[in-house]
Amino acid sequence: MANDLFQGYKGRALEVLQKYNTRVWGQAEIETTRGKFNGTVLPRACNDDDRHIVIKIPTGYNIGIDIDTITDMKEVGFHKANYKIPEKEFPVTPGLPHVKLIGTGGTIASRLDYRTGAVIPAFSPGELYGAVPELADICNLETEKIFAVFSENMGPTQYVALAKAIGKEIERGVDGIVIGHGTDTMHHTGAALTFMVQNPPVPIVLVGSQRSSDRPSSDAALNLMHAMTAAGHGDIAEVMVCMFGPTSDEYGLLHKGTRVRKMHSSYRSTFRTIGDTPLAMVTRKGVTPIKEKYNPRRKDRNVKIMPYFSDKVAMLYYYTGMKPDILDAMVDAGYKGIIIVGTGLGHVNKELYPAIERAHAKGVHMFMTLQTIWGYVQMFVYDTGRDMMAKGIIPCGNMLPEVAYIKLGWVLGQTDDPEEVKRMMLTPINDEITEREPYNGYIVLQGGVPEVDEFLQKVHK
Repeated sequence: MANDLFQGYKGRALEVLQKYNTRVWGQAEIETTRGKFNGTVLPRACNDDDRHIVIKIPTGYNIGIDIDTITDMKEVGFHKANYKIPEKEFPVTPGLPHVKLIGTGGTIASRLDYRTGAVIPAFSPGELYGAVPELADICNLETEKIFAVFSENMGPTQYVALAKAIGKEIERGVDGIVIGHGTDTMHHTGAALTFMVQNPPVPIVLVGSQRSSDRPSSDAALNLMHAMTAAGHGDIAEVMVCMFGPTSDEYGLLHKGTRVRKMHSSYRSTFRTIGDTPLAMVTRKGVTPIKEKYNPRRKDRNVKIMPYFSDKVAMLYYYTGMKPDILDAMVDAGYKGIIIVGTGLGHVNKELYPAIERAHAKGVHMFMTLQTIWGYVQMFVYDTGRDMMAKGIIPCGNMLPEVAYIKLGWVLGQTDDPEEVKRMMLTPINDEITEREPYNGYIVLQGGVPEVDEFLQKVHK
């Protein structure tokens, strides 16, 4: 059989397929030492190993079968899959809100190219309508892709360009803006846009998906519907992150851009508001506010765009035994601002003190945040904290470390004056520092203990 019938397979895996006359896209029955498997043989990514055959099983999941476990294989059918998302003209419905979807490279609606292993995003209005036709009942959609990068490659250049693009869309008269974004650094971008796009008149909603669209458990379509609903129909005109609430598909949550964090590598409910409650719940029927105070939607087109950022900012995560040369190296490399992520109430070891003094003498702006994630920096409690404040380190309240890093970059993009930097860092723009944490702003349940297990049986995780 021709090599194009074994897309991506090589070496021993290719030999096994040829031995049993089984092709890519063939429906196969595979006997192994671990049992029998049925499914469609999928192409392999070009750079994958030669020890596994990948099949899509009837549940829709993909599994890899070690070729050393295969005892027999039979092709019982063949149907080459077409993973291209159908494209249909997106209808325009009078009376529905006009929403702009800005793409950055996230895979909110996508298909998988099994030959290369790459996820190919659906992005044009027609593609999105073909993938998620329910969107036409929510809004009139327009799209624009301004980047095509993984979220780990988002940074100051992209933040500035996004802020400017948002300003133009608000001026143009859109009713809401949705930003498709990879989930890994979505909370960084949420913080950056909160500082760069102040007092917007319409909702600005970042959305992504934890699981790609070819998986049965994908959250992509529902997240997109929730985000479009929040952007087009919601009354909260802030920078928000929209993702699953519980792991089930009952509702999404809208999180404030300065108080949200990704907290699990694979859960669909990975994003959590830290030290506060989410802004609102959202379903396809609408938005239900949780917080009473928020920036409401307005009819004007006024917004303050402040697209500034200095890339000479770093974040230093303290660990026991840290040597002063780490901090010295940052200063020698020209960094002008450092966010220290300290232990407990905001501590580092005394061995770092000389380096802290040297950094302060060279005009480096240093701020303290916490590894505990929840809670406030309290540097007046112990001598360690008071000593560090005397050496130039400024406590950041309950600002999250990533948010403090983003804000310091934004501040240093505008001024290097020590007193002005301190004033701007400690003056909240949108609840990055709060006066107190509500009683339900810190809930971490420990499974296994009777009272928690009893509670979990009554609620969704």
